[in-house]
Amino acid sequence: MQRSRGTRTKTRNVLKKKPRARGLSPITKGLQTFEEGEKVNIIIDPSVHKGMPFSRFHGLTGVVIGSRGAAYEVSVKDGNKTKTVVARPEHLVRNND
Repeated sequence: MQRSRGTRTKTRNVLKKKPRARGLSPITKGLQTFEEGEKVNIIIDPSVHKGMPFSRFHGLTGVVIGSRGAAYEVSVKDGNKTKTVVARPEHLVRNND
């Protein structure tokens, strides 16, 4: 029998909220806007399934290079390659550096 290998495999602890942060996140997280060239951290919100980037990019910092519908395109360095991650604003946090 072949085991299932979905997009959320091996993410039990990565995509887990702390007990007091459980439930839906505030609506203002989904309404935030970002400008091109702005630095953002990709912090996946497990309570919002739409527009969720792949778990490998959780915790990485990138630069917003554009928007695609309701989501944003973020350029992220993954090893020696530069990759484009498409994520909705619920999964992005403004970087203060």
